[in-house]
Amino acid sequence: QAQFVESGGGLVQPGGSSRLSCVASESIFSISEAGWYRQAPGRQRELVARISAAGRNIIYADSVKGRFTISRDNAKMTLSLHMNNLRPEDTAVYYCNFFPVPPNSWGQGAQVTVSS
Repeated sequence: QAQFVESGGGLVQPGGSSRLSCVASESIFSISEAGWYRQAPGRQRELVARISAAGRNIIYADSVKGRFTISRDNAKMTLSLHMNNLRPEDTAVYYCNFFPVPPNSWGQGAQVTVSS
């Protein structure tokens, strides 16, 4: 059962910016570590960024460090990902989920396509 509903993304030019958001369906969101993941065509899903329950501890994949910013609003049960200086290799379907990921919990994700 999907735990989150993602929104945002779309077609972006290289060097551009985009913002993704997701809303959690479980109240445990506010006490759980969460993250953004992505899956590019022909590749395995990977963790892009994760954030602790209170938002104090954040870890980014090396490939997005300095360009992406993860944040959360526990009162609104939302998780966001601000993406700057996007590259074609950032093209993927982006998902949010808990960390670690519960079984059978992926939502539909949000497509981000970086292309001129």
